[in-house]
Amino acid sequence: MKLAFSTLGVPGLPISDVVRLAASHGYHGVELRTHPEEPVHTGLDLTARAEVAAEFKTAGVEILGLAGYARVAAPGDDEPVLAEIRDLLLLARDLGAPFIRVFPGGDSGPTPPGQDPGQSTEEADATAARRLGTAAEYAADLGVRILLETHDSHRTGADAIRVLGPVGHRQAGALWDVMHTWLGGEQPSASFAALSPFLGYVQVKDIASADDTTPLALGAGVLPLTECVDVLSREGWDGWLCWEYEKRWYESAAPLEGLLSAGHNYLSQLLNEAA
Repeated sequence: MKLAFSTLGVPGLPISDVVRLAASHGYHGVELRTHPEEPVHTGLDLTARAEVAAEFKTAGVEILGLAGYARVAAPGDDEPVLAEIRDLLLLARDLGAPFIRVFPGGDSGPTPPGQDPGQSTEEADATAARRLGTAAEYAADLGVRILLETHDSHRTGADAIRVLGPVGHRQAGALWDVMHTWLGGEQPSASFAALSPFLGYVQVKDIASADDTTPLALGAGVLPLTECVDVLSREGWDGWLCWEYEKRWYESAAPLEGLLSAGHNYLSQLLNEAA
């Protein structure tokens, strides 16, 4: 398996510094958080896109994927969501990234007293499947794969496959965020069994508890990272492990830069032991 980290852990850091961190700490790739407050976003012109791609290529570091924020199960019209996905796909094509990340973002669940009912689970699933099916056709023309992250309204593998199964398109896959499947009460073996036909890559991280999701150094918290790597290794999966350290949302968290070497060593140890 190859190792990457997400720029969610180094918010706003210039691309040249991101590339330097990856190369100097032994990471094969980087997941780029794609947002207007970051150096890489869909508003970049073609020259800027070429410059970003060239910096990574020169350093021998891969752009694993673009972590976008389109919400495929969200209520409302399809076209704004599809337009957001198309913009992400074009950016990924221009940067040479094989994947983009989208969120479910459904509005299903219990309705608080006095509020209008939200989507049903079935409505959220159908909306997400319809949009992903349409977007996957566009993605196929560009050679990029759309990955639905286990997150928010669809946090487990069982939730995600209710969407991906009906889509049935190679360009629509899954991104396994191990924190969210764990928070959803799903064992790593069950998550992998559900997601394996669709799996693009895996996001790893660590936290203190279900009530305190402040990011920690890998191995310092409660997430079943050993079990996840064991399952992946046992099943012969050879994709990417990407460390998503959520520094952007937790200003008090330790800087990622000082943790990267230890994180790389920790994941390498897990891989060696699983082998």
